Amino acid sequence: MKRYCFLLQVRPELLDEYRARHAVVWPEMLRALDESGWHRYSIFVRPDGLLVGYVETDDMTRAQEAMGATEVNARWQAEMSRYFIGLDGQAPDEGLLLLDEIFNLDDQLQRLTATQPGQGETR
Repeated sequence: MKRYCFLLQVRPELLDEYRARHAVVWPEMLRALDESGWHRYSIFVRPDGLLVGYVETDDMTRAQEAMGATEVNARWQAEMSRYFIGLDGQAPDEGLLLLDEIFNLDDQLQRLTATQPGQGETR
């Protein structure tokens, strides 16, 4: 499973409404995400609307394409598009700014333990 992190910008004046919409996501949307390979999916947001998303999936492009093929995703994206800034006509799920992962503690500890048994143990 690969880890992905992305950014979007929510309109600050709509942030409370955006939060409320995500407090109870449609059950069919939740099922579609799961069936499309989106795992450990979380969304974080700053008070100014900067949204940081995290998801694990085998292949982000394939997971996005699978969601794009669902009717529920088309409805959800149409409703969510009004909350975002800077998408230039793209749906929110198409306008994700993917970030490069440059550090992961678990990966480095695993490598350390593999190359130096006993050195990666907790002190």
